[in-house]
Amino acid sequence: MSCQVIILYYSRHGSTRAIARQIARGVESIPQCEAVLRTVDELEGDNNLQDPAITINELKQCDGLAMGSPVWFGNMAAPLKHFWDKTTALWVSGDLIDKPACVFTSSSTLHGGQETTLQTMMLPLLHHGMMILGIPYSQPKLHSTQTGGTPYGATSTSANHTLSEDEIELSQQLGKRLALTALKLKGQ
Repeated sequence: MSCQVIILYYSRHGSTRAIARQIARGVESIPQCEAVLRTVDELEGDNNLQDPAITINELKQCDGLAMGSPVWFGNMAAPLKHFWDKTTALWVSGDLIDKPACVFTSSSTLHGGQETTLQTMMLPLLHHGMMILGIPYSQPKLHSTQTGGTPYGATSTSANHTLSEDEIELSQQLGKRLALTALKLKGQ
C-alpha cells in the first residue's frame, strides 16, 4: 500500500509551480510515497493548465496535501480560494480530518505578503481538521537563507521562476516531512 500526497497549486507565471515540483521531489524521495501534481481551473479566460485540475474525489482520497499559491495582495489566488469554497461536502463528512498538510507561496519581492498568504491558505485546511506542518528550525537553511523559506512553509522570492539553492532545499525538506508524516499516520 502506497501513500499518495497531492501537491495542489495555482501558478500564473511559473514560480509557484517550480516550488510544487521541488516539494514533489521531496515527497517521492521517501519510499512508498507518490506525489500527484494538481492545479485548479482559472475563473475566467483560457485554461492553459500545466497539470490536471484536481477533483473533489482526489482530495478526499489523498493521504496528505501540500497547497501553494502566488501572493495576490497578501492572500491566496482567487482560483484556489474558489476551489476550497466548493468543498463543503468534504467538510460535512470530515474526510480531511487528521490528514497532514503544508502550504507554500511565491512572490516577486521579499516583503510581498508571503506570510499572510501562507496563513490564508492554512485557514480552510484548519476548518477541514487537517494538521498543518511547517519547516522546523532544525533545517539549517532556514537560519541562513537570504531568499525564500519560512517556518510557515516553503517560499520563493524569484521573479524569474528560478529557485535558489536554499529554496530548493527547503521545499524538498518540506515535501519529505509531509510524506513521512502521512506514512506514519497511515500506519506504515
